Amino acid sequence: MSDEKIRPVLTGSAETMLQSFYARAMYSKNPKNKFKDSKAEEIVEKLDYDFNKAASDSAMSGGVVARTVVFDELVKKFIDENPMCTVVNIACGLDTRFYRMDNGKITWYNLDLPETIELRDSVYNESGRVSTIGCSAFDPSWAQEVKIRSKILFIIEGLTMYLTADQVKTMLGIIRDNFDNAYVMMECLCPKFVGKEKVEKSIQSTGAVFTWGANSFDDLGDIASGFKKVKDDNILRGMTTLSPAYRFVTWLPIMKKLTQKILIFEKV
Repeated sequence: MSDEKIRPVLTGSAETMLQSFYARAMYSKNPKNKFKDSKAEEIVEKLDYDFNKAASDSAMSGGVVARTVVFDELVKKFIDENPMCTVVNIACGLDTRFYRMDNGKITWYNLDLPETIELRDSVYNESGRVSTIGCSAFDPSWAQEVKIRSKILFIIEGLTMYLTADQVKTMLGIIRDNFDNAYVMMECLCPKFVGKEKVEKSIQSTGAVFTWGANSFDDLGDIASGFKKVKDDNILRGMTTLSPAYRFVTWLPIMKKLTQKILIFEKV
């Protein structure tokens, strides 16, 4: 990689991945971190982008860190149980989870829009067991790019809050219709926060809008046709890594209702 900085040209929901990436990199520098993301720390210094809004947005960064802690836990457990599995990371952005999870055996595909993958490829130049697919998650053709098909985990993180119910249904339909042994971990916004993206100033500044949410697998209805529930999870235990004080409130039913959910389900 050259010393010349890379200037990302992204807008809207695609740009939000830069905020998330920055939050993980900064948290990784904390000596008391619960996950180390050396790759993010390295790459953030290579980007020519104004991260000032992200640096001052504690609501956004806290949520990103909390969900990262929980997703890492869930993904690691899946890989430990399925060491030869394939992982498809939908709307990957600049996510570095492969580098934290790699056991030397997994196959990992990072899927995102062509302009985002162009940026990712210029930074990471991935190939082999970890590679990229530049395609919309709503275009069925991306499924043909997934060549290694054993037990497959689909990670959908930081995406569905910017979609419509029909778009989520289309995306899950592509997974259902093209893959056997499909296992999905999907983050969902609490519906009460739909239209309230201003609570995260750095996200609001990109022009992205919170458009959809769900609190449970049962809330999905026919959106998840062809799948069955494994578990409804949330990011609360990730929040306790930010401050032990959260332990005094995470048990409250209102906290469980309002926080982001991670819905886990598999193909019938």
